Amino acid sequence: MNNNAYCTPRFAHFHHPHYHPAYPLLSLCLTVLLPRPPLYSLLRPHSPHFRHSLPLMTNPQAATEDSTQPSTRTVRVVVKGRVQGVFYRNWTVENAVQLGLKGWVRNKRDGSVEALFSGNPDTVQEMEQRCRRGPPDAMVTGLQVFPTSDDPGSGFERKRTE
Repeated sequence: MNNNAYCTPRFAHFHHPHYHPAYPLLSLCLTVLLPRPPLYSLLRPHSPHFRHSLPLMTNPQAATEDSTQPSTRTVRVVVKGRVQGVFYRNWTVENAVQLGLKGWVRNKRDGSVEALFSGNPDTVQEMEQRCRRGPPDAMVTGLQVFPTSDDPGSGFERKRTE
């Protein structure tokens, strides 16, 4: 049996959104003959973790649980690896200012970079994750995070090497 004859439309009024007269095998046969996923797989959520990670603010208890989280978190971070001479401090200042954090960053004589970040706990955590990656030319091999009560100051600054 000729596959080409098998796949061509038999009625002149036939119209399919994927049909093209020049490519009947590719357009018609593939859309008709390939198995389709069952309907239930299209209806189930694709990311169950995302759905549960969002707090439901429909009841007063959920609102009060969220408000118990501290409004400001301050940490001291020490970054090790190839982090000096690769614009790590300037990159840190740019990212911290972008995230609205307070604090400072400086080189240490041992070759590491030290920083203090203060702000919204989620934002501070985001900055910690960014510091793990660093700027393109850096190679971070270690990151230590210490909670602190040090005063972060009023903005974000680059300090002299200590």
